[in-house]
Amino acid sequence: MTVLKKSFITYLQTGARSNKKLEVLHGAISQDLNERLNDKKYSVHSLGFGKGKEHKINGRYVDKTVDITIEENKKPIAGIAVKYVMSNYKQNSNNYFENMLGETANMRSAQIPYFQIFVIPDSIPYFQKGGEISKPEKINEHNLKKYIVLSKDNVADFYTRPLKPLFLLYIFKIMTKVTSLLTEKNMRNFI
Repeated sequence: MTVLKKSFITYLQTGARSNKKLEVLHGAISQDLNERLNDKKYSVHSLGFGKGKEHKINGRYVDKTVDITIEENKKPIAGIAVKYVMSNYKQNSNNYFENMLGETANMRSAQIPYFQIFVIPDSIPYFQKGGEISKPEKINEHNLKKYIVLSKDNVADFYTRPLKPLFLLYIFKIMTKVTSLLTEKNMRNFI
């Protein structure tokens, strides 16, 4: 939660187009993986960790710059995509899901184990173009249905299914302290 909070605060401070928020989250996940692997033949690459760069993995259809790459003896052996939705979820909900399926199929068809981490607050600000929040978007059962269906797919039959156990859908309640960086008017609308 500390890392998610720091990443969200960085997003609010630096804006949606900045990759600084990704450095926080991807770097923390990569550091944890690196510590757990604890072997010189493995290396982990991402924004915010090591040399601070993502690596490209050859997919079956297209090569993909992956959020977190794990290499063994300098050869990519696994990839992890990390999505942390921080605003305007519902207008892009299907795009997030379809991109996840395509990325996963591209990597798994090339015999590269591929995992997905999808993080989302239970209530997300919907920002208008001027930066004002018009409404909070609440995550509901309808938004999660496609992920539930996906989680029941057989990994061997569906290359669109991220590998177990690292298909993580994490929903959390956003904290008041985090949203205090928003204007007071917006915060009243959001909380």
